[in-house]
Amino acid sequence: MAYQPDRVAHFPTLASMRAPRIALTIAGMLIIGIMVAVAIMGLVPWVQTASGTGQVVALDPDDRQQQVTAFVPGRVEQWYVQDGQHVAKGDPIARVADLDPDLLSRLRAERAQVQAEIAAVQQSRAVAGIDVNRTSQLFAEGLASRRDYEQTQIKVADAGAKLAEARAKLNRIDIQLNRQSAQMVRAPRDGRVQQLNAATGGSMVSPGTVLAVIAPERVQRAVELYVDGRDMPLVRPGRPVRLEFEGWPAIQFSGWPSVAQGMFDGRVRAIDPNAAPDGLFRILVEPAPGKPAWPTRDYVRPGGKVRGWVRGETVLVGYELWRQLNDFPLEFGRRPAPPAKAGAKPAEPKDTASDEGGKK
Repeated sequence: MAYQPDRVAHFPTLASMRAPRIALTIAGMLIIGIMVAVAIMGLVPWVQTASGTGQVVALDPDDRQQQVTAFVPGRVEQWYVQDGQHVAKGDPIARVADLDPDLLSRLRAERAQVQAEIAAVQQSRAVAGIDVNRTSQLFAEGLASRRDYEQTQIKVADAGAKLAEARAKLNRIDIQLNRQSAQMVRAPRDGRVQQLNAATGGSMVSPGTVLAVIAPERVQRAVELYVDGRDMPLVRPGRPVRLEFEGWPAIQFSGWPSVAQGMFDGRVRAIDPNAAPDGLFRILVEPAPGKPAWPTRDYVRPGGKVRGWVRGETVLVGYELWRQLNDFPLEFGRRPAPPAKAGAKPAEPKDTASDEGGKK
């Protein structure tokens, strides 16, 4: 049945109703908003990013914090530095004294005694060697018995054994003296004393006890970020990274990096082959060449927190929303084909025309 407008006249109440102006305005705004959203999703580009958090570290492992430990057992007799003090390589940090204050003097006296024993044994060995030569000549002339000749050889052998034993004893004493000479703990490199273990001042310390921590002041900085394993297909060495340092004012727009303010550039230097125990992968980021330098050490110090975004491919906003809703990894459907195996022949193209002819 065809629609007839004059039938509305039979419903005077319906004919007298008019939609409120505010409803029409809201409906128009909704229609325009939906059209704009569809246009944005279908036309506006979006830069994919893999976000991660981490901290500032020293690129060279020798420039990272170093612990100064005790080498011998004992107690800390004297401190030579204070917290925050600058030290150079070789400067004394602390002195660890043995619990026996007379140990060094006794070791030196024992060493002198062993040296005297070595000198006496060497002299007796030299005399025994002369006796061997003299007895050998007498034995050859028939003026000495074989037994006398063998006795002189035994004396030389005994003297050699005593000499070897005395020298081994001297080596053991020298080792103890060298260990005790390590009572003076020195700075392994230039830096600033960051932490002193003052609790060890009156207590017993053992080899390996941390006495202080030295932090180098001039380091080549880098950033280590921990990225979710889902985003690792995007991260490759050389990829650009946008960094936001803790304490530095910044505004970040993940999909539009050109609009961000207060951000700094870096690039991926290395990627750990295995994940950390929490399932995140560690990547190392270095300053990007040709870009503005990172903030000075006064603002960005080693250990400071950092948030980073590894830049990926440019896609449409609608595609990125679809990927996020489905929890797909970055670059879904755009992964490069695996490399061909060595020695494998390339696949020959199929002759579609002959196939179609055969089917016919």
